[in-house]
Amino acid sequence: MNIQGENKTQNRILSLLPLWIVIGIFMIGPLLVMATVSLMESNVYGGVHFKFSLSGYQQILFDTNLFDEIEFNPAYIIIIARSFVLALAATFLSLLIGFPAAYYISRQSNRVKNILIFLVTIPFWTNLLIRTFAWIIILGKGGVIESSFNFLGLLDKESSLNLMYTNTAILIGLVYSYLPLMVLPIYASLEKMDVRLLEAATDLYSSRIELIRKIIFPLSMPGIIGGSILVFVPCLGAFIAPDLLGGGKKLLLGSLIQFQFSYARNWPFGAAMAMFLLALVILILIFNAKLNRRHRKYEAQR
Repeated sequence: MNIQGENKTQNRILSLLPLWIVIGIFMIGPLLVMATVSLMESNVYGGVHFKFSLSGYQQILFDTNLFDEIEFNPAYIIIIARSFVLALAATFLSLLIGFPAAYYISRQSNRVKNILIFLVTIPFWTNLLIRTFAWIIILGKGGVIESSFNFLGLLDKESSLNLMYTNTAILIGLVYSYLPLMVLPIYASLEKMDVRLLEAATDLYSSRIELIRKIIFPLSMPGIIGGSILVFVPCLGAFIAPDLLGGGKKLLLGSLIQFQFSYARNWPFGAAMAMFLLALVILILIFNAKLNRRHRKYEAQR
């Protein structure tokens, strides 16, 4: 029996070996390279010197002045804070728009559901860069929105709404880009909901607000948490919307990392910011796992 058990274990390990090789080469390997680069010394012309240094992580909070004195530099803290605020705002707006949309889809017939889900996923068929460029035409000076306001007489032809290259433009681009990632998980949770619960609550004279607060919202909580994670994490590291709609004036974490590798040639600092972003994502996923565990315990107790 022991020999058979050992053979099964060996077969299981061998069957998973290709998976671990792929994960090691394409996921763990690049992360190790990035972590190694973040602990090296920067080369003026790009690349790194193979010498241990924490200057990349130090640069997140501190900088060296003209007298070679280390002093606190809040510039990158402001970028991190802006990234958090915009990512949270995009997540909240996506939830505000996506929850009613997901609920409406879940209450339709199977044929209509399939059509609506198809329409929700259509934006993923087009490259994100092209879709973001479309918002330049919509939000830009003389674009769709300003032309509509001029046509209705709500705006002078010489005036401008100045929507482009602002935090508002970046927020619109983020919400538009990742809204389907909020709708689909919430729909998956609501689609499983037993309609008889709503009918029973209605028979017991529950108001619509009570239906949402006590039945619909708790039952859709796994989808809300999952959708919020799927929206918040990519918004935190986005760089296409900040570059195109923000004009490079409103840097976020993703655009800052891309700038360090492509233009500033400060690879250790870019790698350090990437590892910092990865650490934030891991903390968010751990928090999500704890919330899911508590939700399962709560459901089991009920």
